Amino acid sequence: MFLMEVKLHEFEKVYGDANKAAEARRQYLEKATGARLENIGKTVIDLNTVVGRNIENVIGAVQIPVGVAGPLLVRGDYADGYFYVPLATTEGALVASVNRGAKLVTESGGARVKVLRDGMARAPLFRLPSLIDSVEFVDWVTQHFEELKKVAESTTRFGKLREVQPFVVGNYVWLRLVFSTGDAMGMNMVTIASDAVARYIHENFPKARLVALSGNMCVDKKANAVNFILGRGKTVVAEALVKRELLEKMGTSPEDVHNVNVRKNLVGSALAHSYGFNAHFANIVAAIFIATGQDAAQVVESSMGITSTEAREEGLYISVYLPSLEVGTVGGGTGLPTQREALELLGVAGPGDPPGRNALKFAEIVAATVLAGELNLLVALARNELASAHQRLGRGAR
Repeated sequence: MFLMEVKLHEFEKVYGDANKAAEARRQYLEKATGARLENIGKTVIDLNTVVGRNIENVIGAVQIPVGVAGPLLVRGDYADGYFYVPLATTEGALVASVNRGAKLVTESGGARVKVLRDGMARAPLFRLPSLIDSVEFVDWVTQHFEELKKVAESTTRFGKLREVQPFVVGNYVWLRLVFSTGDAMGMNMVTIASDAVARYIHENFPKARLVALSGNMCVDKKANAVNFILGRGKTVVAEALVKRELLEKMGTSPEDVHNVNVRKNLVGSALAHSYGFNAHFANIVAAIFIATGQDAAQVVESSMGITSTEAREEGLYISVYLPSLEVGTVGGGTGLPTQREALELLGVAGPGDPPGRNALKFAEIVAATVLAGELNLLVALARNELASAHQRLGRGAR
């Protein structure tokens, strides 16, 4: 009778403890559905630390196997050295694939990495009476940028409004507000700051009426051209020159691997009108995101990108371009106990000194790992061993 009168989301108020509330929810669900939730209830997480921050109606946690790939030699502006990269996945052969790619990259002198842009965006949408008013509004925003910047930055210690990118369609205006966000991925930070900007606009330019705080020109959790071109989060490029002799020892050549990349990743992706001209960025990005407490839904835009190759006399030149890698080392799920350990494994847990350094270092490591994963899959395809590898490592065959 008690469970019928009290709603599931009210259990924390009743029990005064999230762990007890979760246990009560599991018991109720077991009786209501007949399912057994014994293993979901086994977790190292103190649920009191996540309710109101990471989750609601909590019943426990799920576990995903975590493997490690490396050592991977990274030569970036922030990440410089050898790294062991944690990958959380249920796909057999993925960790082995990245690990072999890391070996090829490292034995060839490592991956060179650069972060080209850094900015998290939120794009509130406004309605104006007419196109004339829309143009006037954009001019007003440009003239009052410093005021808008001050308002936005009053809501955050680390967020800095860098630019406003306006888009006009008739009497509607999208203001794509781009922020630097320190070591946080920053989506919540920029949302709160954008709300303050929208309220200021409402008071000082009353003809502009807010339609939606997020107008989908940000763009969050959707494959899109805007982030591909303008970037969101970190825009990162990694490259390596893989020695010819290493590939020849594996029974392939720079020319063979380059041919696979052109025909598969470039022509094949163009034929499919894909937003990713790559083999499997999402595999590596998703595995790192899950292991380190990133926003898993942002794998959608974070895995967009291009793999480029050239066959050279000395070996295979390969690079990966990730225009919208949305990562952070503070906030979100990065403080959970196992996810924090994964970040500590990479030497990027918590805030950097100066602020932002750890997130930039992490972005470089992710890009280098994506490079390793791309390289190995292209090699595997050139050697026609993709099916056999999954048969051996992904289906329990020995």
